[in-house]
Amino acid sequence: MLYVVTGPPAAGKSSWIQAHATARDIVIDLDLIATALTGPGAPQWNHDPNVQRIAQKARFAAIEEALQLLDKLDVYLIHTMPSAKALAKYKRHEAEIKVVDPGKDIVMARIQAMRSPEMQRVASRWYSQRRNLPRTVMPQASRQW
Repeated sequence: MLYVVTGPPAAGKSSWIQAHATARDIVIDLDLIATALTGPGAPQWNHDPNVQRIAQKARFAAIEEALQLLDKLDVYLIHTMPSAKALAKYKRHEAEIKVVDPGKDIVMARIQAMRSPEMQRVASRWYSQRRNLPRTVMPQASRQW
């Protein structure tokens, strides 16, 4: 099964996955990939643009490989703002879309405390485009920070 976990930055998407995935499942999380590609002491978020570029390429490769194995294992994929094309692709793979959203006030406070200021623009864009996503909302897991 493919689970596409979406929501604004700092919503708790990774936390939701940690609460639901097992050790046998594949988790594709850009932040985790970037952290895995950097040395000790690297930030958990706000990676260097070069690290982000490499991590993004690794993420795309991981997605393509994981989609080939959906009959053997579960895949949890974080995709903050999937395009219509990406959503169509996920639908072809019978994905369950999980929206994690504790609310804009909580998200903006978390971003201010832990993320780069540009993530506020990303979160604002997510909220303005949210109407394109299914109405499944998971606030209970994302409120725990």
